[in-house]
Amino acid sequence: MKLLVAALDSELIAFDGPLDGFDRLVTGPGKLKATFGLTRALDSAEYDEILVVGTAGALDPSVQPGVHEIGSTFQHDVIDENGVHGQHVSMPQSIALAEGGSTIATGDSFIDDADAVIAIRELGGQLVDMESYAYAWVAAQFGVPIRIWKAISDNAQDGANTTWDEAVTACSHQLRDRVRAEYGV
Repeated sequence: MKLLVAALDSELIAFDGPLDGFDRLVTGPGKLKATFGLTRALDSAEYDEILVVGTAGALDPSVQPGVHEIGSTFQHDVIDENGVHGQHVSMPQSIALAEGGSTIATGDSFIDDADAVIAIRELGGQLVDMESYAYAWVAAQFGVPIRIWKAISDNAQDGANTTWDEAVTACSHQLRDRVRAEYGV
């Protein structure tokens, strides 16, 4: 059995009804809710794979619209004991997932600001979200393979919150099409 994970119900709006071979989990937004929700799910059942679907802001103007597989993730909103941004005091700086995929920066704030975009891009982020690092870390603790697919919802700058509200349904349909194409369900 596989586990289909999203942060919000709205990200699964195109996923009408159950998918054969998948359980479904909606964790809520942010790193803490993502960590808690996925930990509870993995503690109560065994899964062959986790597939996370959701939305992300594009930090880099060269990032094309559509669905991106995440190759690595890091936390952009942490600072280590030496004052280095993007590095946690006790967690891995980044987590590798899929070779050749996009790099996503995870933090607990919805990014809707040009200055924040510049700062996160300087850390190496191409995309930004609020859960990917947490999902990847929990999956690693349980030894369960994870794939993360993110559909581009906005450019993470002024007005991104409004844009996200309008784009989430279209993103969900793009993600559903990708699941059909790759998993046949």
